[in-house]
Amino acid sequence: MCDHDKGSMHKKVKKRYGSAIEHGRAHKQDHQRSRRNFLRNSGLFALGAPLLFGNTPVQALAGSPLLASLNASDCDRILVLIRLKGGNDGLNTIIQRDNDEYYNIRPTLAVAEPNLWALNDDIGMPNTMIDLQPFWEEGRMKIVQNVGYPDANYSHFRSSDIWASASDSNEIVGTGWIGRYMDLNFPAFLDAPPVVPPALQIGVQTNLVFRADNSSMALAISNPTEFYQIAQSGQLYDTTQLGNCARDQELKFVRQTANSAFRYSETIQNAYNNGSNTATYPANNLAEEMAIVARLIKGNLGTKVYMVSIGGFDTHSNQAGAHDQLLTNVASSVAAFFQDLQEDGSHQRVLAMTFSEFGRTIYENASFGTDHGTGSPMMIFGPETLGSELVGTPPDLVNVDMYGDPFFTTDFRSVYATVLQDWLCADPTTVDHIIGQPMDRIDGLVPPGSPSVGDNAIAALLGHNPSSNLPNTIEIKYAMKQDGPARLRILSTSGQQLRVLFNEFRERGSYTFQFTPTAYYLSPGEYIYQLDAGGKTYNRRIKW
Repeated sequence: MCDHDKGSMHKKVKKRYGSAIEHGRAHKQDHQRSRRNFLRNSGLFALGAPLLFGNTPVQALAGSPLLASLNASDCDRILVLIRLKGGNDGLNTIIQRDNDEYYNIRPTLAVAEPNLWALNDDIGMPNTMIDLQPFWEEGRMKIVQNVGYPDANYSHFRSSDIWASASDSNEIVGTGWIGRYMDLNFPAFLDAPPVVPPALQIGVQTNLVFRADNSSMALAISNPTEFYQIAQSGQLYDTTQLGNCARDQELKFVRQTANSAFRYSETIQNAYNNGSNTATYPANNLAEEMAIVARLIKGNLGTKVYMVSIGGFDTHSNQAGAHDQLLTNVASSVAAFFQDLQEDGSHQRVLAMTFSEFGRTIYENASFGTDHGTGSPMMIFGPETLGSELVGTPPDLVNVDMYGDPFFTTDFRSVYATVLQDWLCADPTTVDHIIGQPMDRIDGLVPPGSPSVGDNAIAALLGHNPSSNLPNTIEIKYAMKQDGPARLRILSTSGQQLRVLFNEFRERGSYTFQFTPTAYYLSPGEYIYQLDAGGKTYNRRIKW
């Protein structure tokens, strides 16, 4: 009969230390690391705290240049990231049919042919994911096979950071692949923020993917009604006059947290009330999170990137039943989500993409599970224009590394770069900068959108001219395309702030500011006037 130790049932391979349960403390250390210490050390506390819809936390995240550029284009699209936490077993998710090697090395875990539905003659998916079959048949599903990165790390925390930051495995990067785009195109986020959260994470812990050098706070509120009530009676707090002592820094934290709540509360509340769920969602946590996202999208919140997550994929023991249920939850939640969006046609502009920090070993272990391994597939769901296709090549189960793991064939950063450029309409040069290096794009992975049409979606600095009825006065004209805080400043040509002309809330509309330089004790010369609004910056040169 079968011996379930993979070394005895197949060629002997070396287990990576810390990847398996039997490695004891080395394995537990990664799982038991204090989340609070991890958050503090990585700086993730700076991204905020959650508000709650019912019992489900919703995380409003810092502003993003990626998201700002989206607002500034005719590319009205939304990205939903679905995180499979723990390391999804890709070999039992996308299955090589009639592959003797697969069945030999997984005598108890391999999914038998009668329990598969076919993607093509060679590849199938388990019947536990049958809810995805219509996506495949209708051209709304892509699968990128065997995704990974060079010199893979198998710590949950470290590999999750690599996927979030898009870094090489040997470099520590404290910002995320979306967060870095925030710094480029959303420079005025803290001073003149938008009233729509550029990104929302459903869940308690903020992910590094949204981390930027300059981040803001959100607020933990127990329910949407309380959140809305605070917005109606609250006020924004000044944080610029606080020092670096411990007391001032604590006060700054509280004030910035409150500011974020006031900033987003009304728009989130309105969208949540305007939207509704018309599909029947299954009873699991991922479905509950995706139902909230669907409702906010249908309520026209305006947020461009969402993240949801499902845990439990660290299947070291008794994997079969547990992993089957997880895959069922993913498939049924995605199906309900897109059915919900179809009610008003919102599904045409939504792309959902799964990712996990790593895959699992191709061999099953003595506990009828799998340990930390290499590449895992990414699944992409969207409108009919997406098409259905298997991208890349399956893992080679014969030619493996010293640990018995297949070599990955698609770098996850190529997927990121392609989605940024083609789905979210980001400039190719900017994409290379954000990813940190030029990465190949995957032709045809997602339908390309229209290019950016400029950066005046939130506001416009229209120009200036001498006043016709006020001597020595210049009329500075600007427009607000949505309500929100706005700031107008005079800068030197080197960018140094000289005067603040106003820093106030402005309603949507066109405005003229009567600027008299002598009233601000400014000598004749060349200057810059700058409008900060909606998290963005607009400036022009001026002489008098």
